[in-house]
Amino acid sequence: MTDETYDVVVVGSGGAGMAAAITAAAHGLSTVVLEKAPVWGGTTARSGGGVWIPGNDVLRKHVPADDLDHARRYLHAIVDPAAGVDPTRIDTYLDRGAEALRFLTEHSALDLEWVRGYSDYFPEAPGGRAGGRSCEPLPFDTRRIGADAATMQPFYTKAPLNVVVKQSDYRWLSTGLRHWRGPLHLLRVGLRTILARLRGRRLVGLGSALSSSLLVGLRELGVPLRLDTALAELIRDGDRVTGVLTTAGDRITARRGVVLACGGFDHSAAMRAEHQREPAGPRLSLGAATNTGDGIRAALDVGAATALMDDAWWAPSIPLPRGPWFALAERSLPGSIIVNARGERFMNESLPYVEATHRMFGGRYGAGDGPAENLPCWLVFDQTYRDRYLFAGVTGGRPLPKSWLADGAITRAGSLGELAAAIGVPTGVLAGTVDRFNGFARAGVDADFHRGASAYDHYYGDTTNKPNPSLGALTKAPFYAARMVPADLGTKGGVLTDERARALRADGSVIAGLYAAGNASAAVMGHTYAGPGATIGPALVFGYLAALDCAAPDAPDAPADTGVSGSRTRATNPG
Repeated sequence: MTDETYDVVVVGSGGAGMAAAITAAAHGLSTVVLEKAPVWGGTTARSGGGVWIPGNDVLRKHVPADDLDHARRYLHAIVDPAAGVDPTRIDTYLDRGAEALRFLTEHSALDLEWVRGYSDYFPEAPGGRAGGRSCEPLPFDTRRIGADAATMQPFYTKAPLNVVVKQSDYRWLSTGLRHWRGPLHLLRVGLRTILARLRGRRLVGLGSALSSSLLVGLRELGVPLRLDTALAELIRDGDRVTGVLTTAGDRITARRGVVLACGGFDHSAAMRAEHQREPAGPRLSLGAATNTGDGIRAALDVGAATALMDDAWWAPSIPLPRGPWFALAERSLPGSIIVNARGERFMNESLPYVEATHRMFGGRYGAGDGPAENLPCWLVFDQTYRDRYLFAGVTGGRPLPKSWLADGAITRAGSLGELAAAIGVPTGVLAGTVDRFNGFARAGVDADFHRGASAYDHYYGDTTNKPNPSLGALTKAPFYAARMVPADLGTKGGVLTDERARALRADGSVIAGLYAAGNASAAVMGHTYAGPGATIGPALVFGYLAALDCAAPDAPDAPADTGVSGSRTRATNPG
């Protein structure tokens, strides 16, 4: 057992935690990062790595007309006031977002590019952008982080080293050979891989690239990162949080503040049973396995309020034997529909993933004790779809693995009637549903659920499919049904915070010395999801703002000058 003192103690090494630690250390504060897992990077390292921060410097190079007034109208339009999100938090996120990203870029190896055309999730809402506001990290050479590469949180698909498929690639790879951009992007991925091997580079992409880039900042600023170090409880002096106690009995004092950035309660069966609807649960979460709500429970113990605990960053997924497959493009490709146990469609299948899962629950957020209205449900498609498109990583035309069929994740039948009988839905109803949808596909207009009416629907559609990239008839046997389940990318509820990321009590008063960011905090997005990277974007911004508040001149034990210039500053850290 040890007894140490730092200015700032950060719990969690994902995007929010590293953003907070980099900012604190660059402002001259001694800082430590505690990570429960034996690996660093958290759920950020397992993600697609997208960053949705309107008006940032990278975006403005390509979309100079994307002013914050448009983004402000957009967020205030889509975030339901009933979610209880303080409008000031939304405005602060927008007003300080570009500043935060600029600072983190200057004090790390972060290098982003705009994902051209990756639409906001509600582009037709006031202020929405069909051209998109999302950025993604460039591939990162892990030789730059040396031995730390061996302890990075693995990307959940376990892609081979140097095979980096960017978000901008995946859109076109999913449609195979249907469009000339598909082979072009496949060639780009291949050349990137070959060149990396020839040059001795060790590339990672997506969330792994984002996390690695931020780790460079931690290391250059001398911030210690303690793996296998779990939070047990928060230490208080009166009403102020003054440090943490670890499960190993170590006492770490925080003179300026504790930042909880240790994720949600993705893998806590008890917390999910208390707050959320089954059958979703820990087994179907793609978040880091060590996200068991430790920070949220510790905050509750010192009087913090929580919000949005019934919701998550849902991801409609196919429960394959190796684990859930996040069905991102599969739902939008023509020649497919989603039906419930009654054999009926119940939504626009191309909806953004959080909204799509809400429909699977029947329009609710995942809370309550009653049965989910549209579960179980299946993605139904035909052989034309299977021949044309990438499906769960299997290229078009290739047979699906026999284990998927044997496990029941995928059902195949020679006719729609046989398929209906195999999955237990009314035969006549399924046939009628497909017949009605086929009429919509031929006309190019979905009169029931308006699939293909939004620019977002078309992003993962097939641009060569006419008259609507999102609609295609199901006509060619055999027919398939893939089970769809409500998995998630992490939980959405957590500690209630203000615009400075300070933890709040139920009466709105501030818990001095305690901050929360990322999935440990209640989402600024409320029950919705603005666009690709709208989890990581707020995590970075509010991690940054939490550290700035710790460094403020009126904070306890504040040094005379905590300002930094644009150049990198190395902090002195014990340990």
